[in-house]
Amino acid sequence: MTIGITALGLALAAFHPTTVGLSSAAAGFALGLVLMLPGHLIGATGAGDVKLMAAFGTLLGPGRTSYAFLYTAIAGGAIALVVAARRHRMQLTIARTAALLDPTQVVATEIEHPREDNRFAYAPAIVVGALAAAMGL
Repeated sequence: MTIGITALGLALAAFHPTTVGLSSAAAGFALGLVLMLPGHLIGATGAGDVKLMAAFGTLLGPGRTSYAFLYTAIAGGAIALVVAARRHRMQLTIARTAALLDPTQVVATEIEHPREDNRFAYAPAIVVGALAAAMGL
């Protein structure tokens, strides 16, 4: 899917039916990659999420890719809260999120342990973020 979206974005940019030119498509790809890569490196997102944001960057260009990333973070946070509530983990999720911000506590290894039931698909948040950016919100 990500290869197809990237190919579509580059093809549209090359033939100019949109306002995103080829250099903007490449810059959007690079920016999407750079914005999502740190989350992947710390284990918060998967490699597919990084590639999906980069692929959408070819359709959006760098300016809208930045907005897509912000909207994705908001949508991802909302989804995380819904998932935590449905799994009856809201209090634990909020406590561990707060602990992540405290440099004196080491909770990342606890959070990422396979026995934890805290993972969810992030692609829907990326799609919502990309759509919101594409619509110019």
